[in-house]
Amino acid sequence: MIPAEKVIVALDTQDPEQVKKILDALKGYKVWVKIGMELFYSLGPQVIQEAKDRDLKVFLDLKLHDIPTTVSHALQALMKHPVDMVNVHAAGGSEMLKMASSVVKSSVHKPLLIAVTQLTSTTQSQVNDEQHITGSLEESVVHYAQLARMSGCDGVVCAPQEVIAIKKICSPEFITVTPGIRPLGTSMNDQKRVTTPMDALRLGTDYMVIGRPITQNPSPLVALVSILKGS
Repeated sequence: MIPAEKVIVALDTQDPEQVKKILDALKGYKVWVKIGMELFYSLGPQVIQEAKDRDLKVFLDLKLHDIPTTVSHALQALMKHPVDMVNVHAAGGSEMLKMASSVVKSSVHKPLLIAVTQLTSTTQSQVNDEQHITGSLEESVVHYAQLARMSGCDGVVCAPQEVIAIKKICSPEFITVTPGIRPLGTSMNDQKRVTTPMDALRLGTDYMVIGRPITQNPSPLVALVSILKGS
């Protein structure tokens, strides 16, 4: 069995009726929901309260990445909302991460601050050829994780396959949030570094982000229960 509190359901849609349907289906389960850019930019912050009204924890996934002052001011505005987790890009650098940590830890709700390492759609060739970073993709991810930890973040977003290396270097308590989770028989879509939910659990992930296999199912609750059972 997969603990429900380890699952973050990604609400990647712009359809308010679909959001309500999914939130209603999840009510009563201890899962999280992820409110990303697509949903937040289309429906606004009221969707956060709609999730909280159903006793669901909220991961606000806006991946902030800008100069330190801009990120700090943006987070000050976002901290007015009752979110439980928020993220920034580790590539923004230590000053940005430290300022973000200061804002989050001094806020009323004090959500977890998570830094994005490398997107799970990123490949080894993109890291080397497009980002012009030498070494392996995993080395880049671990480096960003170390930077995030030293700058006051609570954890990172990474692929499930990178969890063991990150926890070995940063500490077992350092949180890992892993997209790229696909139950057997479902499409990878635009993800590249993926695992099944059970494999992610065995690798030691703290939170697994699962979107389309749940939200695009005619019965989101049936899909969720199947995943929790390890199917």
